[in-house]
Amino acid sequence: MKLYAYWRSSASWRTRIALHLKGLEVDIVPVNLLEGAQKGDDHRARSPMAQVPVLELDDGTQLTQSLAIVRWLDQVRPAPPLVPRDPLQGARAWALAEVVNAGIQPLQNLTVLQRLAACGVDRKEWGATVIRDGLVALQSLAEPHAGQFLVGDAPSVADLCLVPQLYNARRFDVDLSDLSLLTRVEAHCEALDAFQRAHPDQQPDAVTS
Repeated sequence: MKLYAYWRSSASWRTRIALHLKGLEVDIVPVNLLEGAQKGDDHRARSPMAQVPVLELDDGTQLTQSLAIVRWLDQVRPAPPLVPRDPLQGARAWALAEVVNAGIQPLQNLTVLQRLAACGVDRKEWGATVIRDGLVALQSLAEPHAGQFLVGDAPSVADLCLVPQLYNARRFDVDLSDLSLLTRVEAHCEALDAFQRAHPDQQPDAVTS
């Protein structure tokens, strides 16, 4: 399989974590978002939204949207589950994932920030505000059901979304001092090999300067 991805893309990152948790190896095909590679004809044929990631299966089938890929992975390779099998716990995991996937990340992604900057908006202040507001809500929702991870004591789709978002929060200098539940869960995640291997700094297109 191939994963068309960008090293620091949150959606690419959460997909890499899922693949590693499932014990699956893929060839990473870098798509440089800063250089506009996602807007080229070849990539638009894979992803009409000009986004990453795209997972290309061995038979050439291409899957887009990170959470759809996670759902597919959980169906074709059920162990370990990325969504709790208990219906209520599963719904809670999806809800927390969507707080990030739909409620935070789209408001601070590269395309939105570039357009806001063109309108004279301070992109860093905007990004910090929407990230902070979303993470406060995320912690509030997670508190009743969190264990070592956001939902119980095993990593789920919610944690896949949390870790990249906290990375972005620090890039925007967001105050995390009162979000100790989130940073505690993050530490449990970062102790796992799958999360370590998925980190942006470990990717073939990582920029270290």
